[in-house]
Amino acid sequence: MLKGPLCTVRHLLNTDLNTFIALVNDLPSRGDYFSTQFKSPETMRREFLQHGFVTEDSELFVVEDQYRHIVGVITHFKSRTPTSREIGYRLFDTALAGQGYTTEALRMLADHLFRVHTWHRLEVLVAPRNIASVRVAQKCGFTAEGMLREAFFINGRYQDVAVMSLLRHEWEVLRGEPGPAGL
Repeated sequence: MLKGPLCTVRHLLNTDLNTFIALVNDLPSRGDYFSTQFKSPETMRREFLQHGFVTEDSELFVVEDQYRHIVGVITHFKSRTPTSREIGYRLFDTALAGQGYTTEALRMLADHLFRVHTWHRLEVLVAPRNIASVRVAQKCGFTAEGMLREAFFINGRYQDVAVMSLLRHEWEVLRGEPGPAGL
């Protein structure tokens, strides 16, 4: 569990499952930047029972507010290279946008991944027109690298996706963490 002043990032519990499934599959909350691909509740329940949404290739967390309400999801998963990890995040209620939940969750997860693992690079892929998501990544130290042209199919059309990354040495400077051998 990762605890910040605004939110907590934690693994999904059995008691959260029904609420989580409803939130994830709420199509209107996905907006213009998330796929409308629906995952069946039965499949999600089976996957949760098998591995709790935690495998060697991916790890899912819920983001909850100070009242213990699930307000979002954040996950990290296998990326294109063995030294990288991709992070995805989503806030479920647009009324909560701009309040810092996603920024704090991303910052805590990035800190956790760099402190606990040896990955050199963290990535987020964002729709370039999703200014709020781009800003979240920027506030956490991620740098825009380029565009994957028409890489996602969302709402009936192919869309470009911006690649943003945070390298370990950049994170060390941001957080005041010691580098290799205390440098």
